[in-house]
Amino acid sequence: MKVEGGCHCGAIAFEAEVEPGTMGICHCADCQTLSGSAFRTTILATAGGFRLMKGSPRRYIKTAASGNRRVHAFCENCGSPLYACAEENPQTYSLRVGTIRQSRALGAPRREIWTRRRLAWVQLTDAMESFDGQP
Repeated sequence: MKVEGGCHCGAIAFEAEVEPGTMGICHCADCQTLSGSAFRTTILATAGGFRLMKGSPRRYIKTAASGNRRVHAFCENCGSPLYACAEENPQTYSLRVGTIRQSRALGAPRREIWTRRRLAWVQLTDAMESFDGQP
């Protein structure tokens, strides 16, 4: 499915090919901090299916405990988080679902990860696959 998205202020726009029904939720501490919320909801797009249409996002490089380095892209004007990808030769882009215009057509999330970090008041459907950490 072709989707279009962008930041809140309109400075950055993108288009991507995604597979509906493949959204995921992450409850890790980094996703909570980087989203400013209780969790982050994402959907993957292949590198070949992702294209920036307007603007150039600001990039923050996060180094994981494993040493992996990931780009977190956001709008420097309004602060909207847009996607994350590997710093070198990205194979996929983890799109932030809230920035996608067709988000309601993507279906429900299929899995949640880092559930041991989930805030106690977050109640999600039992129909999702759940993992205590990173599968």
